[in-house]
Amino acid sequence: MAEISLKKRIWGWMAFDWATQPFYTLGLTFIFGPYFAAVSLGYFETQTSDPDAARASSQALWFWGSTIAGMFIAFTAPLIGAYADSTGRRMPWIWMFTFIYVAMTAALWWTLPDASTLFLILIAFNVALIAAEFMLIFVNAILPSLGDKEEVGRISGNGAALGYWGGVVSLFIMLCLLAENESGKTLIGLDPLFGLDATAREGTRSVGPFIAVWFAVFMIPFFLWVREPRQANRTGGVSEAFADLKQSLKGALKRRSLLNFLVSSMFYRDALNALYSAGGVYATLILGWSIIQIGVFGIVGAITAAIATQIGGIFDSRLGPKPIIKFCCFVLIGVTLVIVGMKRTSIFGIIALPEGSAVPDIIFYVCGAAIGGAGGAIYAASRSMMVRHTHPERPTEAFGLFALSGKATAFLAPMMIALFSTMTGSAQLGYIPVIALFILGLYLLRFVHPEGDHAQWSKSDVPLP
Repeated sequence: MAEISLKKRIWGWMAFDWATQPFYTLGLTFIFGPYFAAVSLGYFETQTSDPDAARASSQALWFWGSTIAGMFIAFTAPLIGAYADSTGRRMPWIWMFTFIYVAMTAALWWTLPDASTLFLILIAFNVALIAAEFMLIFVNAILPSLGDKEEVGRISGNGAALGYWGGVVSLFIMLCLLAENESGKTLIGLDPLFGLDATAREGTRSVGPFIAVWFAVFMIPFFLWVREPRQANRTGGVSEAFADLKQSLKGALKRRSLLNFLVSSMFYRDALNALYSAGGVYATLILGWSIIQIGVFGIVGAITAAIATQIGGIFDSRLGPKPIIKFCCFVLIGVTLVIVGMKRTSIFGIIALPEGSAVPDIIFYVCGAAIGGAGGAIYAASRSMMVRHTHPERPTEAFGLFALSGKATAFLAPMMIALFSTMTGSAQLGYIPVIALFILGLYLLRFVHPEGDHAQWSKSDVPLP
């Protein structure tokens, strides 16, 4: 078999981001998530006469599913990563989770409007989420083999940018050709393609098969061009994986830069995820936006994310990832301050706005662009920074720890937002804890070495497997 060039390997690796992004853009945020919430709301409205209680139950159901999935990932990802590194095999895991992911996303088609499949679909969606996150761990572990530390920043940024463009294209297709609004028409006024029944919400329900087919097609370059190293690290089993994981955790506690980066990223990634998940809710509750406006908002954010992520990758290769992360945190703090202080009638209680003013809409579009851009850049830069803290013989395990830090407090931001909203009686003031999480992340970032801790490794503190 002919040797696969490094250029093809890089393009194959980046294809994963393009293939998986629609799950997050269409599934988690802008199409399936809102549709699931509407279906579950209809179900809970039959269980109680209190509309507020029905909305609370609907939201709680969705987030309980995400919480359980996040906890499962947090507790198992490091072990699976350690096992993969102990055996030296990663591609079989990617293949296995590919089949699970495709089957579970395709099953979202059966999210019937009458809510008869509601709980089964919630399970299917979160199993797909688990599969996607596990694949990401193994794919990220391949990144260190694609270039040196300067090249890795650019490759990571380009891959993430390509993924966001995939989100833009897929969202545009769904909104224009398949997903129907309240009148049964798509964004451009068409009936859903393929004769799909709008009254049964088949256009919107097609998001599941659409995500599955998109992934199956666009993962082909990955499986054709990405290869594991010819020599496995070593042969090992579950007991060896436990021992290696225990050793890695002990080593992480002794590695000041790595430990501070993992905890720092835990806080700022949690805050960023809260902004992602809250965008549509804020637009609905505070600004009274329609589904179409929210869809356009999503396209604007995804386009900005794609452009900013690629630019961030360029600066990462020149300056390193740490300045990129710091800058993005400051941008996101500013955005959150605007969200806290903006109403339909005023800005920070100082600038009064006339009834029907478009200023809040314009400002929130700018905020959405900033969230998308800074969020995309910080994702790619964080992945690049993790490479700088990754043992060359244990990359999958390292990214398992990275996944653990990203999921360990996934409940924190939503819980604090809910608590502050209840205490203050204000939806906007509920986002104050998000600012605190970004500030905590920024503070701990001070103790992270810009070049990671490769030069600091020694046999005594980070023993080889």
